[in-house]
Amino acid sequence: MGSEVCDSELEGELISRNIPPRQGSSRGSFAFSVFNIMHAIMGSGILGLAFAMANTGIIGFSVLLLMVAYFAAYSIHLLLELCQQSGLTSYEDLGFCAFKKTGKVMVIVAILIQNIGAMSSYLFIIKSELPAAIAGFLHNTQSGTPWYLNGQILLIISVICIILPLALIHKIEFLGYTSGLSILFMVYFTTVVVVKKWFIPCPLFNGTVDHVQNFSSDVCKPKFLQISYKSAYAIPTMAFSFLCHTSLLPIYCELQRPSKSKMQKVANIGIVLSFSVYMVSALFGYLTFYEKVDSQLLHTYSRYLPHDAIIMSVRLCLLFSVLLTVPLIHFPARKSLMLLCFSNLPFSWFHHVIVTLAIQILIVLLAMYVPNLQNIFGVVGSTTSSTLLFIYPGLFYLKISREPLKSLNKLGALGLLILGFLMGTIGLTLIILDWLHGTAT
Repeated sequence: MGSEVCDSELEGELISRNIPPRQGSSRGSFAFSVFNIMHAIMGSGILGLAFAMANTGIIGFSVLLLMVAYFAAYSIHLLLELCQQSGLTSYEDLGFCAFKKTGKVMVIVAILIQNIGAMSSYLFIIKSELPAAIAGFLHNTQSGTPWYLNGQILLIISVICIILPLALIHKIEFLGYTSGLSILFMVYFTTVVVVKKWFIPCPLFNGTVDHVQNFSSDVCKPKFLQISYKSAYAIPTMAFSFLCHTSLLPIYCELQRPSKSKMQKVANIGIVLSFSVYMVSALFGYLTFYEKVDSQLLHTYSRYLPHDAIIMSVRLCLLFSVLLTVPLIHFPARKSLMLLCFSNLPFSWFHHVIVTLAIQILIVLLAMYVPNLQNIFGVVGSTTSSTLLFIYPGLFYLKISREPLKSLNKLGALGLLILGFLMGTIGLTLIILDWLHGTAT
């Protein structure tokens, strides 16, 4: 029954977008579905994982990353079980099934905040990396910072000239063909991180090699277990980095001969491959800069190697990927806000433009005034990412499934719910304490 519901849901969605229904031959293959899951998982979060390792230690980070990856796979298992039991094929519909309109609104709001956080993180990358990319081609001798190296000015220009026009398009499916560049960038970025480890000496202070004889030798020794206020950013950053649940069910619908077990294998392989990329990039990024690693890893390379051709190529690939990814993330964010505010009204270009402008203004302000990426990863990761990754799958399963309360899946769902609530609450509390501690000092 689940497959038939997926077919009708997919056909209805395509008709609503004036696209002919897909035929069976055009459905996604197993390998293509793994690729789509990896694209949904991997994003700007990869840039903050080396910083998370620096604040948890190699062993602490490895255990936490493995734990988050495992629970991400288990929460996917619960969502697929619900899909099979109920015949529903969207996260919002599962929320409606569990708690009627309130549940649907809960999911919509969480997805909206998650997408706004993701877009803000991408715009933050533009603000920090575009000036460095331009400076890499120039040898500026002027005193002060010229306008073309001002990150906030360049951010506004990029949004007005590139991102906003693409975001205003009503049908933006053609940008989906660029998604492969994101995966290619992640692999290329990881390869560069591994290679550069052997060409950057230690210790590094303020972007230069320290030649002082009396430096502490501990600076260049990896820490295997590290606990501090900044450790609180680790799990939220990981949750932010593994969230693919809002894309899971649409990918399931487009899978050739869809079944729960087949989709679970797709998700597991995607998570394992993403885990591998994350682990390698974080490990070698940390072993390059140790405690000097920035919350945005590429920015750390920029400080030490501002004119390095390979780093400049990585930066350009990242910026190109970001410029095309933000409109893609904007599309479901706008859809969620339109559904929340104008669900009973027909499509209106006035509403479309107003909502688009409102979202763009909000994410620009966040990118301009949030001091670093760890704050975006921390707050969004400990709230909406934890909610969509852990809390909602467990909560919806407990509410919708007719299995006995003592069944293995029900007990697992309860454990996932409690774990997600504790992780989100404790993480957000420690992050706020870290802000207060930083203000006090």
